[in-house]
Amino acid sequence: MKQGTLDLETSHSPLETAIEGSFFRNFITTLIIVNAIILGVLTYESSLSPGFVASLSWFDQAVTIIFAGEIALKLIVYRLNFFRNGWNWFDFLVVGISLVPGGAAFSVLRALRVLRVLRLLHIVPMMRRITEALLNALPGMGAILAVLALLTYVGAVMATNMYGNTDNPEVVELFGDLPSSAYSLFQVMTMDGWRFEVVQKVVDDGHPYAPLFFLLFIFVASFAVLNLFIALIVDALAEEQRAATDELLDEIEGEMDEEFETADKEREQIITMLTELKKDIAALKAERSD
Repeated sequence: MKQGTLDLETSHSPLETAIEGSFFRNFITTLIIVNAIILGVLTYESSLSPGFVASLSWFDQAVTIIFAGEIALKLIVYRLNFFRNGWNWFDFLVVGISLVPGGAAFSVLRALRVLRVLRLLHIVPMMRRITEALLNALPGMGAILAVLALLTYVGAVMATNMYGNTDNPEVVELFGDLPSSAYSLFQVMTMDGWRFEVVQKVVDDGHPYAPLFFLLFIFVASFAVLNLFIALIVDALAEEQRAATDELLDEIEGEMDEEFETADKEREQIITMLTELKKDIAALKAERSD
């Protein structure tokens, strides 16, 4: 059997056609969704009947075997080309984790079985497009995170120096050292209970102008920098959408070119037939005149 090339538009064997066909893909997608639901139901294992839990566990094991068989088939078809695709690596690792035997030493790995539902991110075309756009935005996200970390560090140093030297245990817990200050500023940045759980305690400790510092930090870190994440993601999604649109337009243009080419060939054939017909008519006329 000829080795596959991961090109979905061509097929080198009946097995490759089968595993890349819509029926097989829909079957695997359905299994992923059903298995994810079952793993969620199994979190209520203590309140379910032993027979029902055993049935769900058996189905989970059966799905694991099917997924392992899918990976094996793809390895047979694509061989080493299988590992040239990053999504295939992801599938290989997720299914490999699912094959780890149950036991106390592997309880964490067994809990990672639910990662199998993430395979939908590349099986469903729209999810794959969004995921790839987010991955393309990671370098920009790293730069924004670096700016955010720098702002948080500067704010934490200032807050520790301004509010950490106190006998109030609540304020000491918030700003007594650099890590505590950074964590408190992160809470302020997310605006989760920042007014009463953080700012009000500092004000009550004798710092009436503390809200100015925290409001400035919120405006800079939350409203300005964090919104850059949204802008970056939107731009990445728009770029991905433009690429998908260009690809679709190229396909349409290619199909139109093929239709025009076919129409030109048909027109040439008709002209040739008409020319030959004229010659035959002229020959008949010549015979009659003779």
